[in-house]
Amino acid sequence: MAVVANTFTTSQAVGNREDLSDVVSRITPEDTPIYSLIEKGKCNTHHPEWETDELAAPGENIRQEGDEYTFGTIIAPTRLGNYTQILRKDWIISATQEVVAEAGNVQKRKYQKLKKGVEIRKDLEYAIADTNASVSGATRELGSLPTWLTTNVSRGAGGANGGYNPTTGLTVAPTDGTQRPFTKAILDQVMQTGYQNGANFRHVSVSPYVKSVFVTFMSDANVAPFRYAVSQGGERNTIVATADYYEGPFGTVMIHPNRVQAGNAKLARNAFFLDTDMLSFLWLRNIQEDKAVAKTGDADKGVIIGEGTLKVHNEKGLGVAADLFGLSAAS
Repeated sequence: MAVVANTFTTSQAVGNREDLSDVVSRITPEDTPIYSLIEKGKCNTHHPEWETDELAAPGENIRQEGDEYTFGTIIAPTRLGNYTQILRKDWIISATQEVVAEAGNVQKRKYQKLKKGVEIRKDLEYAIADTNASVSGATRELGSLPTWLTTNVSRGAGGANGGYNPTTGLTVAPTDGTQRPFTKAILDQVMQTGYQNGANFRHVSVSPYVKSVFVTFMSDANVAPFRYAVSQGGERNTIVATADYYEGPFGTVMIHPNRVQAGNAKLARNAFFLDTDMLSFLWLRNIQEDKAVAKTGDADKGVIIGEGTLKVHNEKGLGVAADLFGLSAAS
């Protein structure tokens, strides 16, 4: 059917407002499992230090009646330290843009402040899971979790541990080995090594792909099957094809998929075994908005900033299965 002559249509209009939702969804997930699980503390210097000690290995303790005392040598505790890292996010919005009506209000100060706060928290999770060695000086960098771990470790062929260097006071980044699939044998190996060294693993942080591989462990002949149908009001059934906990010979752990690890091949290749009593994050300056940013033009400026570091109470209470295929079956 033909359009009536001189009908004014939307294709000719120049002032129609776009049909945008006023609720703007933040696609980037906010979950940060490692940082969320560990304790938060306070430090008073850009280079906090702490000490670790350990018990002597068990052995025979048999003494003769009436024996004269002899006194063993006291071994001094090990002194460790890490450097604080400054994290910052910022924005600038013209004064006019701040007051005009806008669909979604995503370019307003309040929204940007919230968004940048979420982003800086995810950057913090990245800093913890990264393989970045500590750096001193004006541009300080905290030693990430993998740079501390040397005891409860499973690596691919050619991989080498980093660790804390007491001479320099800095951590050393590990060396990548040949990537391999995540298996139940690797899971059991790290848990056994940790158990023998006194660790009490409760959580494992992995990439989403590694979590999907973990779910297949339910097919292992030594794992009790738990598939079952879930009735929804007697009308529909649900297929259950997931698992969150692993109860093995050396304890029970909860497997956490970590989206931050999924975003980077370097982070995805590690599965972190956590005893949350052995790890914490110390804040020198809590994440906050800097209220002292000077106004120098017809615009609104904003800065979110914080400074802190990772404290590894004792690396023997933590572990890593490294060099895993973390993004796919071949990467």
